[in-house]
Amino acid sequence: MDLTASVAAEARSVPKGLVPASFVLGGTFLSLVGLTWDIQWHSDVGPDTFFTMPHLFLYSGSAVAGIASLVVVLMTTAAQRRGQRTDPIVGGRAVGVFGRTFAAPVGYLISGIGAASFLLYGLWDQWWHGLYGFDAVIASPPHIGLLLSVSITMVGAVMVFATAREHRWGLFGTIGSAAVLLSFSMVTVLGLQALPRGTVDSVDVGVAFMSVLILLMGAGAVGRRGGALAVAAVVAVLQAVFWWFSPWAAEVYADATGLPVRDYVDGVPALPSMIPMCLLIVAVAVELLRKLPAAVAGAVGGLIVTVCAPLQTSLVYGASLPDTTPYVFTVLLGTVFGALAGLLGRRFGQMLRHLAPAKETSHA
Repeated sequence: MDLTASVAAEARSVPKGLVPASFVLGGTFLSLVGLTWDIQWHSDVGPDTFFTMPHLFLYSGSAVAGIASLVVVLMTTAAQRRGQRTDPIVGGRAVGVFGRTFAAPVGYLISGIGAASFLLYGLWDQWWHGLYGFDAVIASPPHIGLLLSVSITMVGAVMVFATAREHRWGLFGTIGSAAVLLSFSMVTVLGLQALPRGTVDSVDVGVAFMSVLILLMGAGAVGRRGGALAVAAVVAVLQAVFWWFSPWAAEVYADATGLPVRDYVDGVPALPSMIPMCLLIVAVAVELLRKLPAAVAGAVGGLIVTVCAPLQTSLVYGASLPDTTPYVFTVLLGTVFGALAGLLGRRFGQMLRHLAPAKETSHA
């Protein structure tokens, strides 16, 4: 048996572009695991240092995605210098970087930029820990930069898979990467807590905006009926898995390091409880209204999320329902921002579809 021929045949059986795209998606998923673990640690155990297991998951996730992006950029650059044509299915059309010194597929360029900025914010985070000793909260300045950097890498992952959405692996990857981005984005919304408290719950409005935006973007990138439902279903699976994993991982790691768990822990997983439980309902509404203007579908989505948000908080934490006035203003503003998110989400979805190589048509 010709071993070389066998290896070559096996290599040809792997779809072109699947391997680096899988590394980028795997890296973003590792970051999501590290984030839900880290948030639960802050909630159940308390302050942490720079070198903790949840942090290492976050860092390794960005490292995996960044290295995969760098390898693709270097390989694309080398291929173009040899005069070879680069297939746009691998991350999209190659663009010149640093005066055309490098040729970078646009999807991997975005994911690589996010990973590189994560490294810079990681160094700032290490300095922050060295200066103050620990972080008592998630929303420290370097953490905000880290979260935004990971979000950029996740956007790059969606772009990488969207270029191959005509293939089964690209379609599934687009749905999965959009679901990971939506789940992760719930934490970035917490930055709105810094806004002055008034008659509107800015976090609920932010959750509605990001949920509708990414849901419609993912559905638009898929470009098929049921795309919004598919993204929402994957988010629901992630939410269910992390609902069990987050408290379990925090407790096991605390026991392993000899640290006590706070005696007032409520047992509610922090990150999963931020994700709207009504997302499947929103997805159904988006599918039913897909032929109407995007602002209509977005407004309905924002309305559903902000209406259900206090109900979810009451169900999960046993909290009392908000007063009528702030609740009404929050729902109204959530509907308005939902409409804006619908417009942006559909436009972003159209942009992602244009990343895919144009089909060649034959003329009789």
